[in-house]
Amino acid sequence: MSPHQTIIPALRYEDANVAIRWLEDAFGFAEHFVVRNDDGRVEHAQLAWRGSLVMLGDLQGDMHDLPQGHGSLSLTAESPTQVDELYEQCQRAGASVVQPLIDTDYGSHAFTVADYEGNHWHFGTYDPFADHASD
Repeated sequence: MSPHQTIIPALRYEDANVAIRWLEDAFGFAEHFVVRNDDGRVEHAQLAWRGSLVMLGDLQGDMHDLPQGHGSLSLTAESPTQVDELYEQCQRAGASVVQPLIDTDYGSHAFTVADYEGNHWHFGTYDPFADHASD
């Protein structure tokens, strides 16, 4: 198995469909995997460029949204056990829990914390490079 990207930037947009089109037009990004809800809003998208991915979606208006000027990173863990260990380690370090440990509908065991300046760090088992053909 060849190594692959394990740190993936994640962004939120007022209108992620517009952002996807703009990123395709401006930089040549290509849709890798996109989930839209019944209203057509982007719940989750992965755009590919030169072998790497960036994830994005529409602002949700909930605790997962970032203050303006802050970023988010999504890191792929090796196993659910590693996620659990990282969750405990982050709590000991005083990270603010944004999303406690969950098992998502898309198969990830994950959590999100904020660092001391408000940037979000999401750790989970979800691998955006995995085959989603069966999804």
